[in-house]
Amino acid sequence: MATKLTSRDTDYSKWYNELVVQADLAQHSDVKGCMVIKPYGFAIWERMRDVLDGMFKETGHVNAYFPLFIPKSYLSKEAAHVEGFAKECAVVTHYRLKNDPDGKGVVVDPDAKLEEELVVRPTSETIIWNTYKDWIQSYRDLPLLVNQWANVVRWEMRTRLFLRTAEFLWQEGHTAHETQEEAVAEARKMLEVYADFAEGWMAMPVVKGVKTASERFAGAEDTYCIEAMMQDGKALQAGTSHFLGQNFARAFDVKYATREGGQELVWATSWGVSTRLMGALIMTHSDDAGLVLPPKLAPIEVVLVPIYKGADQMAEIVEALSGIAADLKAAGIRVKLDDDDTKRSGWKFAEYELKGVPVRLAMGPRDLAGGTIEVARRDTKEKAFLPTEGIVAHVQGLLVEIQDNLLARAASRTADTTSVVNTWDEFVAALDTGGFVSAHWDGTAETEERIKQETKATIRCIPLDGDTEPGACVRTGAPSARRVLFARAY
Repeated sequence: MATKLTSRDTDYSKWYNELVVQADLAQHSDVKGCMVIKPYGFAIWERMRDVLDGMFKETGHVNAYFPLFIPKSYLSKEAAHVEGFAKECAVVTHYRLKNDPDGKGVVVDPDAKLEEELVVRPTSETIIWNTYKDWIQSYRDLPLLVNQWANVVRWEMRTRLFLRTAEFLWQEGHTAHETQEEAVAEARKMLEVYADFAEGWMAMPVVKGVKTASERFAGAEDTYCIEAMMQDGKALQAGTSHFLGQNFARAFDVKYATREGGQELVWATSWGVSTRLMGALIMTHSDDAGLVLPPKLAPIEVVLVPIYKGADQMAEIVEALSGIAADLKAAGIRVKLDDDDTKRSGWKFAEYELKGVPVRLAMGPRDLAGGTIEVARRDTKEKAFLPTEGIVAHVQGLLVEIQDNLLARAASRTADTTSVVNTWDEFVAALDTGGFVSAHWDGTAETEERIKQETKATIRCIPLDGDTEPGACVRTGAPSARRVLFARAY
């Protein structure tokens, strides 16, 4: 059994790292900066992926796959894009190894140098827009609504499992449109999809907004985002959707024949979420005993544990639990009956608590004789003994209740830690307390950078439905058009 986790109050970062490892979600790889996602962690990611994939398809998108390797010259075609990603790019220069003539293993074969160096995909706008040049000829080919599930590499020196690694998994949507209005509507629509997923499935409240010019995606005209607040008072960017204008179409000469017979550059979007959502899920709900998973994303929604002495008792109780498990499965609930007789029930209780299984059902000899079963919920740790008759309907209702409770709990915490300030002293004090800080900003990149250097806080977003009343900048006193949302962040 895993050792006790460091408490969140003692060391939040250490708690997080221990939890990821002890709950069997992921581990560090021997390849520096990379991670191994373990089966239980990947099962959660698969749930996320499958739900999102269905949402994308419901909005008319189709999946494709594009190369991992991107010719270096492609990145140079969009100036802001290459400037934004240059420092994170891994580059392939040779295609063959050979035995070292001095017997010291293998070395790069100098005769196998690539004619053009290849960048390992940090994001796919360039390779995709070079491809779209052949796919798009006419307005009849638009809109083009494509998504891909892939891995990307962005070389990171300071890494943390799920939150920041050199290689990670994600999806990236890339769409092409006839008009600016259609492209902006697409970027906004996908932001809503991400927000619906975050709140409806992850039970994680988010703020929808647009990034400042300094924070937007390299090569975008506008970056929309969802921002979430973690338990330690730091914000996490949970998803982004970019209106790319005609920048990539111009760089790769992607034009279409208009309805009037002319030639126009197409309008573009891109949007993505990554395995960073795993970190968000962990930090939004989990506690000092381990993971707390919303039922909709839990690989196991209900675990059934027999409590017994001797083989005869075990056989009877397992038979009874098997019937309940079958009924739960028939109701569409993801179930595990743990009849492993090499581990004690107490060990199993602790293990499934650590792994965040939403509901645990336990049955002992007295329960079997009395027609009852113990029901324990992970979110509140409340327990009750209930009749086995009607247990399926009770569990169905309980799973909905747990999902709703997790969202309400996180939303209450976010609201309680969001401050509205008007002076610099209030601003600094609020940042030190943690949470979102709503404050006026004069709209200049210089002030934005000054605040960042002085406090380590960034403008997380300009909320789409935020306070638009004019005021005075919290740092300079200059006129401010509206409030923006600051926070220290991951």
